[in-house]
Amino acid sequence: MSGSQPLLLGVRHHGPGSARAVRAALDAAVPEAVLIEGPPEADALVPLAADQGMRPPVALLAHAVDEPGRSAFWPLAEFSPEWVAIRWALEHDVPARFIDLPATHTLAWRKAEEEAEAEVEEENPSGPSAEHTLRLDPLAVLAETAGYDDPERWWEDVVEHRGAGAPGDGTRDREAALAPFAALEEAMGALRETYGAGGHDRDLVREAHMRLQLRSAQREFGDSVAVVCGAWHVPALRRKSAVTADRALLKGLPKVKADMTWVPWTHRRLSRASGYGAGIDSPGWYGHLFGAPDRPVERWLTKVAGLLREEDRIVSSAHVIEAVRLAGTLAAMRGRPLPGLTETTDAVRAVMCDGSDVPLALVHDRLVVGDVLGEVPDTAPAVPLQRDLTLLQRRLRLKPEALERELELDLRKENDAERSRLLHRLRLLGIGWGEPARSRGSTGTFRETWRLRWEPELSVRVAEAGVWGTTVAAAATARAEADARAARALADVTALAEHCLLAGLRDALPVVMRVLADRAALDADVGHLAQALPALVRSLRYGDVRGTDTTALAEVAAGLAERVFVGLPPACTALDADAAEQMRGHVDAVHGAVGLLAESSAASHGDLRARWRSVLRSLSGRDTVPGVIRGRAVRLLLDEGEVGQDEAARLMGLVLSPGTPPQDAAAWIEGFVGGGGGMLLVHDERLLGLVDAWLTGVPADAFTDVLPLLRRTFAAYEPGVRRTLGELVRRGPGVRGGASAGRTAGIPGFAPEPDTERAEAVLPLVRLLLGLDTDDKDLAGVGT
Repeated sequence: MSGSQPLLLGVRHHGPGSARAVRAALDAAVPEAVLIEGPPEADALVPLAADQGMRPPVALLAHAVDEPGRSAFWPLAEFSPEWVAIRWALEHDVPARFIDLPATHTLAWRKAEEEAEAEVEEENPSGPSAEHTLRLDPLAVLAETAGYDDPERWWEDVVEHRGAGAPGDGTRDREAALAPFAALEEAMGALRETYGAGGHDRDLVREAHMRLQLRSAQREFGDSVAVVCGAWHVPALRRKSAVTADRALLKGLPKVKADMTWVPWTHRRLSRASGYGAGIDSPGWYGHLFGAPDRPVERWLTKVAGLLREEDRIVSSAHVIEAVRLAGTLAAMRGRPLPGLTETTDAVRAVMCDGSDVPLALVHDRLVVGDVLGEVPDTAPAVPLQRDLTLLQRRLRLKPEALERELELDLRKENDAERSRLLHRLRLLGIGWGEPARSRGSTGTFRETWRLRWEPELSVRVAEAGVWGTTVAAAATARAEADARAARALADVTALAEHCLLAGLRDALPVVMRVLADRAALDADVGHLAQALPALVRSLRYGDVRGTDTTALAEVAAGLAERVFVGLPPACTALDADAAEQMRGHVDAVHGAVGLLAESSAASHGDLRARWRSVLRSLSGRDTVPGVIRGRAVRLLLDEGEVGQDEAARLMGLVLSPGTPPQDAAAWIEGFVGGGGGMLLVHDERLLGLVDAWLTGVPADAFTDVLPLLRRTFAAYEPGVRRTLGELVRRGPGVRGGASAGRTAGIPGFAPEPDTERAEAVLPLVRLLLGLDTDDKDLAGVGT
């Protein structure tokens, strides 16, 4: 590599050893210009790398202007050779330019390739052909040639653990600084001679563009030019090629209009192949190797010990010393120049984790990979929606973080209510920063729990959502209106109305409600109406908490309920087993919705609950209605107090009579005591006795048909309930509910009738919990 030629520095993307070597080579050669593998559209963004607000890992994001979801990333970490080259150029006031194929072609090319792959999959559903998927991995070939079965271990031994001087070490002469690149170029040259493009046909076009850019830089700066690119490309850039031939390869490439900016990235996402086409499995480890000034193994194991101590594991200094010794011994036994990640991991498992992989998984997740999230300055280009989102995040004190965290919100507080609206609006826009979670505390409607985790890909979703508006509120409103008009199912529109209330989109609600009313008027499917009603009623509760006017919503919900009441009985006839089970779910959902709707102050349509009870009575008495629905109707009427215990026992006795086919009887039982019906059988000995007597009388030839239904019914009970039922059945009939002389004498809760004295004892405490007016007499004895 003579001084009369441009300086070609072949690197491994995201390699700390390559990054140190690039710094040393640039210090030794001091070129007048630095050319870097990357999209040329990013040249204007290079100065931002010197901004105080820029903290890697970051990525160059390119996306199509007309189709923001079509995007590509070029990630850069602190230990990426390209980032080191950019920073060196800025520190030495040297021009830094990107020379790879422009993103305008890359994005268009990817779209064409995706369409071609879709056609191939359609023609060959079994999968792509072998020649289509074969791609050469240069590091794997070199590692195998050297006798290694792991490319990562080979790279660590050859590059990361040899000649690892501190970054910026200027004591080495030019030849020593350039020697690693000469050796790597020679190896890659041999591979290119043997394998050609190695299945990477697009590389030929990219390399043609790089050669043209290199020639242009040489005309401007002479041969005092340094090129930092993947080592695989160096032989192609060194090779002499006619300008006309290179331009011919670039002729006719597809194009799209593209925008580019800097976005935050994470260590975890560095493991993905994107942009440069390279990914690493241990970014946290590589970052440590690059940043450690000396004794990398000792410093690493000290980090591991600190993490394990934070998790309350007993790890002392002696453990660290022993782990360092063991890692060194393992490296010597394996013929490695220094302990690598494999040796340190084995040492941590044996010495600090007592041979367990459970704490080792934590070390891998937190340290080997890590959740470092980069930052970009406010001056970086961004779509207006991103700027509005950034301002909202700051005002609401919701900082994006790579590590998943849980957020508890109290909607009675204004700041928490605004946070909730922001997160719901982002979900409606397809920006999944937060996901609702089940609260471990209160289940009231004034509380929400979210799991937050910011992923770099969300920057693409923000850019994509920018077509809907310049602010989060405006974009969410426009998206909701468009989704409402495009929705095909009634349940989709009701779910959208619920989302609008949660997100506080007052301007979108009129459009959504108009579409909802139109769809509800045209939809005659009772199943669709029953699916839509619960979401509407839930929306009424959310509106109460958030102070939203839900009058129009209540009108539509009451209208839907009336239509369900009319259409449900005929819709429940002539159903097979699967359809009957689905309809039972609809009945349960409507029952809960009617209860909430009837309690709503906005509902002024008479006694909805009374009309619903009449529907249940109709369902319970029709022989053409499947048993599972009839049984469920009787159970709901029993819970509502419309059917007494005696009447419920009489109806069950009729169904379980010998004239009823066993399968129909089992289905009725499943509907009546399925779900939470276990306690009903525990406390009502007559019902349990009826089931017990019927089951023992089922003929042997029908028992195998009945058993799956019964197993499904009783398997849903809590273990304690099943155990109690088994004990009651074991005692036998005529013993459980007798007089005080029976076996159950002294066992509270088991009697022919409810124990009103015991039930009334809890009333004062219930009134106190509900905040109802009480007097000292009512509270006498509470808490004693």
